[in-house]
Amino acid sequence: MSKLEQVLILEPSGELKFKGPFTEVVTSNLKLNNPTDKRVCFKVKTTAPRRYCVRPNSGVVEPSSSINVSVMLQPFDYDPQEKNKHKFMVQSMFAPEGGIDNETMINMWKDADQTQLMDSKLKCVFELPPEALQSVLFQNDLDAAKEAKEVAAVPPVKPNIPKPSPEAKRPVPQEATVAVKAVNVGSSASDSDMKKVLDECRRLQAEVSKLQAENAQIKDDGLRQRKATPSDNTQTFTTEFAPVEQRSAIPPVLYLLAALILGFIIGKFIL
Repeated sequence: MSKLEQVLILEPSGELKFKGPFTEVVTSNLKLNNPTDKRVCFKVKTTAPRRYCVRPNSGVVEPSSSINVSVMLQPFDYDPQEKNKHKFMVQSMFAPEGGIDNETMINMWKDADQTQLMDSKLKCVFELPPEALQSVLFQNDLDAAKEAKEVAAVPPVKPNIPKPSPEAKRPVPQEATVAVKAVNVGSSASDSDMKKVLDECRRLQAEVSKLQAENAQIKDDGLRQRKATPSDNTQTFTTEFAPVEQRSAIPPVLYLLAALILGFIIGKFIL
């Protein structure tokens, strides 16, 4: 449900102007006119109640009459760059029949039907004469410069770095240095021996592969010769080629050498 239209006529209707300087109380007057033939109760509210005094802040406007409301702004430090958001609202409703005292007024607003309330809003405007405005801006610049100077005068805080303990200043024992060098030399020597062993293993593997290839070739030649000769001579060729096959096999010395090399490698990794 829409609210009722305000029956009171406000002068001014949209904003309350306060003219500085604001080093003392500044008053702005608000006139409430009642053009109806009924009594109208009113109440004045603000978004900054600590900054203003309103006299009277509530009352009754008789039919076809008016009442003046004084809005007093308390002294404060004015900053032209600060945006003002102060607002006022004038609420009103038709007064009941009979006399109205302060207690009746309080209870009436407390128990009022919200659908019967009317209101008007006004915003506050702060104005300064040109010379006062220049003075305020100049003072603000002086305050800013003073604050910057005080900040610059504060000595920088030195970081709290702990002093090294006497134990940290002790020189490293010569035995420890020698041990480290020995470990480095030993590891480099181990790397050199390991490289030699790996090279030897590669060489033996190549030789073993070569012998295996020769052995396979000799077996293939023997099979071809058996197929080409009669069956009664098979035993003769087999006996004749047997020593050749024995000579082509991997010499036992190579197995022994490979076993020794593998044992050397395993011993290096374990140690």
